[in-house]
Parts: sequence; C-alpha cells; structure tokens
Amino acid sequence: MQVVSKKWNTRFDSGRNYRAKIGYVVIPNEMTIEAEMIEHAPEGVGMYFNRVMMPREISTESLAKCVTGLAKAASEILPDDHLDVICYACTSGTIAMGEERTIEELQKGAPYAKPTTLATSVVEALRAVSAKKIVAGCPYRDELATNAANFFEIKGFEVLDFQGLNLDYDTDMIKISTDFIVEFARAIDRSEADTILLSCGAPRFMETVQEIEEKTGKNVICSNQAMLWNTLRMAGINDKLDGLGRLFREH
Repeated sequence: MQVVSKKWNTRFDSGRNYRAKIGYVVIPNEMTIEAEMIEHAPEGVGMYFNRVMMPREISTESLAKCVTGLAKAASEILPDDHLDVICYACTSGTIAMGEERTIEELQKGAPYAKPTTLATSVVEALRAVSAKKIVAGCPYRDELATNAANFFEIKGFEVLDFQGLNLDYDTDMIKISTDFIVEFARAIDRSEADTILLSCGAPRFMETVQEIEEKTGKNVICSNQAMLWNTLRMAGINDKLDGLGRLFREH
C-alpha cells in the first residue's frame, strides 16, 4: 500500500513545555527524584532525566567516578532541543566531584542550559530562608556525612550537628519511612538551630517538610525540595507551591 496524504492545514499550540524544560542527571539506582520532580512540576514545565553510571555502593570514591560520564549524560537529554536548566541531582556526588568541576561537565554536555547541582540548590535554599545555624540529617555513612558537613561550613553555615544513618545503598534509603523521618528530624533538632536540613535525594524527605516545619516551628530544607525550587527559579518559574514549606511559600 502506498500512502498519499492530503494537504492538511495543521494547527499548533504552545505544546506541553511552553514555560520551561529542565533536565536532571541522576545516579543509576535513584528512585525518588524523578517521581517527586514530575509530581510537583507546575503546568507548562517539562522535567527530563538521564542517568550517569557508577558502582552500586554509595561512597566518595564511587561517586567521584561519575565525573567521566557526566557531560555525556547531560548531552543525551533532549539532544535536538535546548534545555533551560541542567542539574546534577546528587548532593554527595557533587561534593565528591567538586562543585565547580560538576558544573563544568554539565556545561560541556548542555552548553545552552543554565547549569546547577543539587548541593548548589541546597545552599541557595538555605540562603533564601536566611539560615545561619543548622542541624542536618542524612542517610549517608559517616564519611559522606563529614564531607557534607564540611561543604556547608565552607559555604558559611554553622553546622551544630550532622547525623547520618550509615546506609550504603539507594535501595535502602528509598525505604526509610516518613514517620521515622519526622522523628529523626525532631531528634536532631537543637534549640539554637534556626533551620533543619535533610540532605540526600533518595529518601522521601520532601513528603515530610511541611509536617516537620509545623511541629518544630523552624525552616526545613531538604535536597529535592531545594532542587525543585532552585531549578524552577533559574528557569524563570516563580510559582508558589503548596505543601513544600516556607521556601516555596515565601521565596
């Protein structure tokens, strides 16, 4: 059969992503970030993802190996179009590779997009809520928790305490119950802290932000909430989103 189409006067509209297109590079076993970014994406904003390869175990050494594939992974997200923002979606991975090097590799892969990282996003979010003295919790082993604590101290925050759960695999981190997360956040809190930070994209921290803020009366910043906020703002999307804490209500 030979198909011969009529001449159609095709009509177009603005399409699905008429406000912005944002790309995220995630690590291989990540199972939380994609769902949370898409769930909370405002109308007209497209979220796109690719994975950079690394060993299964989460350690400084394994995370640092991502640097060799980061540019390629970024380049494969909508390669025939232009993203507005490109983000490396791993806090400890950014710290292991170095923030500047991570951004350089993203720029190589997606030269038309504004580059950022999850760790960078957390810093911007902490600054937005005027955080000075923070307590932090994460699922990492102590090696990575120490790296993260030092990173945030270098960025100018006073880290009163940084507690890790000493988990090695994303497949465990994604199963941490939300009721435990709330208990954990309240347990690490200190009276002199103005902000509670929950660091890492794998646990379901984002689901608990509102509840922890209500129970503690303090700012709560978590990795995925901060990344969503920062990448949207970088793309010129200033929507206020419900249920994600003061960061999205006020900034």
